[in-house]
Amino acid sequence: MSHPHAPLHGLRILSLALNLPGPAALMRCRRLGATCTKLEPPSGDPMGQYNPDAYAELHEGVKVLHADLKTDEGRQVLQRELARTDVLLTSFRPSALARLGLGWKELHSHHPALSQVAIVGAPGPRAEEPGHDLTYLADNGLVPGLELPATLYADMSGSLLATEAVLQAALRKHERYAGTGDPHPEGLYLEVALSDAAAYLALPRRWGLTQPRGSVGGAHAGYRVYPCKDGRVAVAALEPHFAAALCAAAGVERSDMRAMHAPATHEAIAAFFASRTRKELDRLAGEKDLPLHTMAA
Repeated sequence: MSHPHAPLHGLRILSLALNLPGPAALMRCRRLGATCTKLEPPSGDPMGQYNPDAYAELHEGVKVLHADLKTDEGRQVLQRELARTDVLLTSFRPSALARLGLGWKELHSHHPALSQVAIVGAPGPRAEEPGHDLTYLADNGLVPGLELPATLYADMSGSLLATEAVLQAALRKHERYAGTGDPHPEGLYLEVALSDAAAYLALPRRWGLTQPRGSVGGAHAGYRVYPCKDGRVAVAALEPHFAAALCAAAGVERSDMRAMHAPATHEAIAAFFASRTRKELDRLAGEKDLPLHTMAA
């Protein structure tokens, strides 16, 4: 989305953020119409080393520069870019930002119209603690077993919160300009914590929805993953009409919705799926309008 009607059209973003959350947020902002520049260290972004394909997709349409911010020359490059930037995106610990002269107080004094979106691991005083996607998920009860999560939930949801923060900064700039006519309205500091992103994703589990006793945690026979004859099937027949259609297809009698939580219903539906192939179940889904998806074993 780069046309003039994209919500971030005309907004200039400079990112110093490496790895995943920052680049993912930058990718989203670019698709929302922002002009995006990224300043990387001379060695580049580690993502470019361990997954070049991911790096390429994340940085499509992004102008990438390189500079060593520990040198005078590198800091000159940074200041040159900051002078023509609306939003700075970072993902350093606060102490590291301070050492680079990018603490908010100092940054704001030199560039009062600039907004900063700072991605941190945890909010407030915990921002200096080491952590990663896995630890933030674990802290919020989202790693129930020994297997690693299927994707980087905290990083990716954190990138969406960072994009939301950029939108807030853009809206503030627009509102202040519209209200005062000031072409250089005062910038905002917005902090995004990956631990907060994980906590937001964990709300359904905290509410009990995805706990084993919850309807979408395995207690409802129509909302589970079952083995089938040549693979697996994810079925999401949660609403009453879907549950009724599933039971009818499986030849399962039920008196009311409470029956979907009964062990006998679980056993009967499990036996039905175990006797069918993926092809048969895919056909059944189309014929009976059932929300199910078959997968390889």
